[in-house]
Amino acid sequence: MLKVVIIGYGEMFTNMIAGTLDSGSQIVGVFRHDRVKYIRPLRWLKDKFNPNCDYNYVQSYRLHEIKANSANSESFRRQLLRLNPDIMIVASWSEKIKKEIFDIPKIATINVHPSLLPKYRGPNPYMRTILNEETQTGVTFHLMDENFDTGAILDQRTVEITKSDTGKELKAKTVLKARGAICELLEKLSEDVIFPIAQNEANATYYSTEFDAQITFKETAEKTSAQIRCIHPWSNTYFFTRKYVFVPNPYQITITENTTPYTEPATIVDTNAKNKSLTIVTGDNKLIHLAGLKLYGPINKFFTRFAINKVQIGEIAEP
Repeated sequence: MLKVVIIGYGEMFTNMIAGTLDSGSQIVGVFRHDRVKYIRPLRWLKDKFNPNCDYNYVQSYRLHEIKANSANSESFRRQLLRLNPDIMIVASWSEKIKKEIFDIPKIATINVHPSLLPKYRGPNPYMRTILNEETQTGVTFHLMDENFDTGAILDQRTVEITKSDTGKELKAKTVLKARGAICELLEKLSEDVIFPIAQNEANATYYSTEFDAQITFKETAEKTSAQIRCIHPWSNTYFFTRKYVFVPNPYQITITENTTPYTEPATIVDTNAKNKSLTIVTGDNKLIHLAGLKLYGPINKFFTRFAINKVQIGEIAEP
């Protein structure tokens, strides 16, 4: 039975816990990112009165929590040595973990990355794969080394991306795929030898979290749809008409052929206050119908229908 330590946060963290338990491995310790993110008094208040899924998951399985303020701290190192794990799994983390830490597990420290490495290295590849209109992504399990997302690959699984996926749905599919994959990987590691495969640097791509949230409608309709969908649920896109700032609903997007006399990108060709919708020409001379719009702001959103009623056919959606 493999002894495993898991560090991380969010859905990937909880699914790594579930997958590890599914494999029959023993989780000897977990380290929640909240211990790095929040000072002790604030974290105690959060855990007591507004606990998140990570905390509830750890408590429900009565897992041993590693208490430290950094994965690179002396306290974490000492506890890791005492736990003497075979494997450490890193499931979303903000710190660059030092070699003296990731070398402690007897077999390996394994990072879980939600893309088909070496493509889409970097944070939040869910967003970038949708924005780039990919039809397929995946999850990669690789050995941790001294650089981000560059270690030799142990296993990869593919995940399909549909034209209606937002970042939320893609992440949900990916972490579920990762749960099954880590279960199988740990079973293999406990019974056999796996030969890591070096990443092909010629195929490597890296994307930061920089993102332009303003929609100009100068891109194709599909690209505009991808821009709206990819950033959900972390943030929102927006566009201007006159003095109004509209926020699209990523679940109410329809693309059709343009049969109107208007061809200039960003031209508004239809309004519907009842459905809170605007239909706008895109850069490839198609129409994107955005329903469920709301004005930006906690108060302004209640005046969305009023604002749409003020918009005129033939106006250009820009500042």
